[in-house]
Amino acid sequence: MVQPKIKIHLIDGTYELFRAYFAMPPLAAPDGKPIGAVRGLLRTLLMLLRQDDVSHVACAFDHEVLSFRNQLFDGYKTGEGTPEDLAAQFALAEQAAAALGLVVWPMVEFEADDAIATAAHRWQDDPSVDQVVICSPDKDLAQMVRGQRVVCLDRRRERVYDQDGVVVKFGVQPESIPDYLGLVGDAADGIPGIPKWGAKTSGIVLSHYGHIESIPGDAKDWDVEVRGAAGIAASLAGRLDDALFYRQLATLRLDVGLEETLDDLRWRGINRPVFEEFCAGTGISENIQPNEWNAD
Repeated sequence: MVQPKIKIHLIDGTYELFRAYFAMPPLAAPDGKPIGAVRGLLRTLLMLLRQDDVSHVACAFDHEVLSFRNQLFDGYKTGEGTPEDLAAQFALAEQAAAALGLVVWPMVEFEADDAIATAAHRWQDDPSVDQVVICSPDKDLAQMVRGQRVVCLDRRRERVYDQDGVVVKFGVQPESIPDYLGLVGDAADGIPGIPKWGAKTSGIVLSHYGHIESIPGDAKDWDVEVRGAAGIAASLAGRLDDALFYRQLATLRLDVGLEETLDDLRWRGINRPVFEEFCAGTGISENIQPNEWNAD
């Protein structure tokens, strides 16, 4: 008997927690600690787990909004500016996901995106896997998309980006996304980019040359037409080392030490005793509808 192939859903828990924080009203536990974002996170995870094609799941979190990239670049993103009542829910969010029976990857040295990238890379060619679904709209994760085998899912907009979708959205192939972000920059991650290299210009040039080091230094040698090419080329030539460094920052790591096997990612239902204890301790059980307990 031929076993049906599976889908792996890799969830950007940090993004989902932030999304829940801004979507849900404030809520406090009996001890006064904020839990509104965690409540929203539980709801959105339960919605995903109810889908028929969701069987293997892991959820990655930025345990601290710091990583090895902060040691490389002082301007890289930190937790500065994160609302205090949201930051206070980071650890609780990891506990909530684990209570649902999910594999949880709390990242300290690396970022959640690195864990997701490592997992996608590890299992994308597994013969038992039909598709890896990266549940995040983050631009940098688009570099992991491969055909329809590895896709990005923007759950808020209900859009799936396969390889063709990445090209339509950014103008470049997935493997050129780090180069694209190195040139354009990424404000969310604190990557400034290169002056004069906007999204349209970068897309046109990289769609032809692929990578930063393949772009001729003199615009006269370009095989693509871009308005103001001479000044744009000169800007890159003067800051080539910066562009390559920014690309390094935007390149996701594929060597995070994830201990789980593929079978470990199989979701076997809510860990009922742990979940009930978690809800009793936070008071969240009073705010979840009865049918939301039946995800398993």
